Amino acid sequence: MPRPRPPYLHRERNRHGRMVWYVRVNRQTPRVRIYGEFGTLEFMAEYKAALDGVKMPRQGLAIRADSFEWLVNQWKKSSDWYLTAEATKKQRDNILDRLLAENGTAPFAAITSQHILEGRERRMKTPAAANNFLKTMRALFKWAVGATHAKSNPAESVKLLPHEGEGFEPWTEHDVAAYRQRWPLGTRERLAMELLLWTGLRRGDAARLGRQHVRDGIAYLKAEKTGEDLTIWIVPELAEAIEAGPTGDLAFICGKGGEPLTKESFGNMFRVYCNAAGVKASAHGLRKLSATMAANRGATEKELQAFYGWKTNTQSQTYTRRANREALSKSMAEKLSENTYSRTSDQVRESENNIQQKQEVKSEKSKDGGRYWTRTSDPCDVNTVLYQLS
Repeated sequence: MPRPRPPYLHRERNRHGRMVWYVRVNRQTPRVRIYGEFGTLEFMAEYKAALDGVKMPRQGLAIRADSFEWLVNQWKKSSDWYLTAEATKKQRDNILDRLLAENGTAPFAAITSQHILEGRERRMKTPAAANNFLKTMRALFKWAVGATHAKSNPAESVKLLPHEGEGFEPWTEHDVAAYRQRWPLGTRERLAMELLLWTGLRRGDAARLGRQHVRDGIAYLKAEKTGEDLTIWIVPELAEAIEAGPTGDLAFICGKGGEPLTKESFGNMFRVYCNAAGVKASAHGLRKLSATMAANRGATEKELQAFYGWKTNTQSQTYTRRANREALSKSMAEKLSENTYSRTSDQVRESENNIQQKQEVKSEKSKDGGRYWTRTSDPCDVNTVLYQLS
């Protein structure tokens, strides 16, 4: 009688025709590849480590120098990987772990644009995930080409999927008012919102900001995601919130015991604060409101880039373009409100009579210095000279 298979253990044939084992507890957890031979002590050790969420070093298993796993390992030892923002490395790690579980032993030189395209298409129902996969493969093979490990980048020719929507929902002024009404000055909940609004920081940078970064009313901080140097003026509204506190020793935003928070824990806590205030929005949505306010008040693209730490003008153009469009739309609405469609019937009839009278006006032309003028018969008309015909 065959032995029962351990729970959460699955087997499938990969695209190279080999049978592979992997562990997956549920749909929310990544698949973990098991490399040992089924039934051996090594296999069971890898299986238990996968259940416990522990990465187990593959001791005794030689990694071929032409395999995808070898290429990924070399990338993670390089300066290119080292200089990548921590948040980006974490995202790429999750993507690469899944790829290595399925294709770690495959030769990386055999990966083609068609394979990358198929990987993108398998994720097409979640365009953001598909594009993150593609960006990771582009970055990996771009480095590999520069390091002379690969001759070309198979992901370069594959296009990103169009991603509809604008991501996080921006806050509104009504959201801010509702939040302030629920959380008064002197609460950590209020301080968190005011700091996000008036600095425009991402949640990770907001959770790090403390008194040690502020000199003469100006905060100096390096953006965690882009590495850009940020210079942030502490406006009176924010200074008032900081003074009211409570703040921590190392960071303005802190937990109940005054301890600093990770960006993940701060994000979760802030979501709870928002829900209690009846605001269905996120920390990043406040950053969007901050940028929108700045653009509507005339901030230039360069100013937005400097304040929010954007390396290119792609993001800043989004806000200035929207602000310009709203200003132009308002101007056009004002013009429309003055046209004939907003006049009363008596005003319309009066205007029609004036037009008819002008058509009946006798015109005379006189030559004066080679120029011709058209005059009305009414010498009191301020528009006596209507057009210069030359």
